[in-house]
Amino acid sequence: MASATILVVEDERITAEDIRAGLKFAGYKVPAVCSTGEDAVQQAGRLEPDLVLMDIKLEGEMDGIEAAAEIKKSHDIPVIYLTAYSDEETVERAKLTEPSGFLVKGQGLLSKPFNENELHAAIEITLYRHQMEKEHDQISSAMLMKTSEAVIATNSTGQIKFINNLAEEITGWRKDDALGKDLHEVFLPISEINDESSLEDALATGELPEIISRNGARFRIKGTVTPIKDYKHQISGMVVSFQLHND
Repeated sequence: MASATILVVEDERITAEDIRAGLKFAGYKVPAVCSTGEDAVQQAGRLEPDLVLMDIKLEGEMDGIEAAAEIKKSHDIPVIYLTAYSDEETVERAKLTEPSGFLVKGQGLLSKPFNENELHAAIEITLYRHQMEKEHDQISSAMLMKTSEAVIATNSTGQIKFINNLAEEITGWRKDDALGKDLHEVFLPISEINDESSLEDALATGELPEIISRNGARFRIKGTVTPIKDYKHQISGMVVSFQLHND
């Protein structure tokens, strides 16, 4: 993907131009260079790049980690951090945004700001992986759309990343409004209002409670809550599948 579009976010002008020149020489498109997190978020929405190279320490009130989190949430664009800061606190904060890479810039007047071979390899791997993930999500979504049950899928922190047509009808939430919302906001069990049980209990038992829709209607449902596990066997989300329970 040598013609991929890359947004560079770097507040040191000389470093930014060095990165831009190297990427262009390698065949990438670099439509803009940003020096603030706020501008990075705006340009990501306007340009829709294939990837963002993000410095962490930036001008303005929003740092690179905050900007990366907003870009991933709003636009699903992969981010590679390119930074001189690799202390434990910074790394732990950066990990929360699930970056596609974390490269440490060189230090000193005579050193290059980065290893170009490592950077280009990280870019190509990220672009390939993101493309595979998009294709997998499209296939999975198409399969789930055909199911006879209502289906809601979330990520590891409980934000909705998929809702099919039947789930929209039962919950009263349209897809555009539901995506990115917390599952507990869209799929609200009556028992949770009464502090009796929760979706976490349903995850453990596989039994679902009565729910209340967005317009206030109440439904008895039956279904299952299935954890999604990654290659490390850690829970990375859940799939809630259900249908109306006719007594």
